[in-house]
Amino acid sequence: MKIKITGTGSYIPSLVEPNDAFHNHTFLNSDGSAINATNETIVRKFKAITGIDERRYAKDHLNTSDLGSFAAERAIESANINREDIDYIIVGHNYGDVRFGSHQSDTVPSIASRVKHLLRIKNPRCVAYDVLFGCPGWIEGVIQAQAYMKAGMAKTCLVIGAETLSRVIDPHDRDSMIYSDGAGAVILQAREDDKDESAGIIAHESATYSLDEAHFIFFGETNNQEITDNRRYIKMYGRKIYEFAITNVPLAMKSCLDKSGVDIKEVKKILIHQANEKMDEAIVKRFYKLYGLDMPENVMPMSIRKLGNSSVATVPTLYDLILRGDLEEQTINKGDIIIFASVGAGMNINAIVYQN
Repeated sequence: MKIKITGTGSYIPSLVEPNDAFHNHTFLNSDGSAINATNETIVRKFKAITGIDERRYAKDHLNTSDLGSFAAERAIESANINREDIDYIIVGHNYGDVRFGSHQSDTVPSIASRVKHLLRIKNPRCVAYDVLFGCPGWIEGVIQAQAYMKAGMAKTCLVIGAETLSRVIDPHDRDSMIYSDGAGAVILQAREDDKDESAGIIAHESATYSLDEAHFIFFGETNNQEITDNRRYIKMYGRKIYEFAITNVPLAMKSCLDKSGVDIKEVKKILIHQANEKMDEAIVKRFYKLYGLDMPENVMPMSIRKLGNSSVATVPTLYDLILRGDLEEQTINKGDIIIFASVGAGMNINAIVYQN
């Protein structure tokens, strides 16, 4: 049995938030003290580290479930399937539907049930549920979907990553500049007698590090101690995450590739979670170093400069952009070996070796 991605789709919000929009923010340290630098300097250093020039925010009337449904529609169209034949809808996200101006996340019903409703799928045997796995949630959803297919429980699955992080960021935290909104989706199908020689999913790897690392990304109070409401925002220990990621992600990628039996020199592209340009580059360089090789040119496509970090949406969005020819100087051809990889809250890591 071959398990393949037969359709892709993404939704990139139309509202562009450039770096200079943060020049008027009041950024503070986590203890509420002033940062000894101008906003222009803070933003310039931020750009040098993350590579981000701008990010996308959802329009006020749209929620995570809306973005997910838009990406799903495009993936269904791309795969040319009947939506009533979908066996599972799996949605990776972290914060549910956070309506604009609200201080509360809404996760009942699940985002997947909301997406199924928006897609107007009538079939009750199309099972819809959410995955909360941090930024690697979409990849984990793909891993779960292929497990259902291998077990004979499904033939067609829709896996979505969607997020509206702009509604859970602290305007007084300079880390808030990283986050953005968006959605990406794929249709996965099991093929018994596929004449196409490409193998689809070849191997996968997942891990959770929670003994000391569980709270590297968390929900916390605003840096502005003059604000006394109980609202919480996405927070992170950036240096700890960086050190964790550059140590552990390359090892997980190597383990996955070794299980696949594919030679590293056959890998054409590595589609890694668009978290931080410098961190991603360090991860991929260390991955190749484990094999005694230098990182090849153009092996790591990046979308973070224009789209920011949309968490679970980054990898499927990147994949869709490349396949549709919308990412400059990047292509993925039939038969190419690619690696999907991600790291995020939990702390969770995963990877997939895939033949396109």
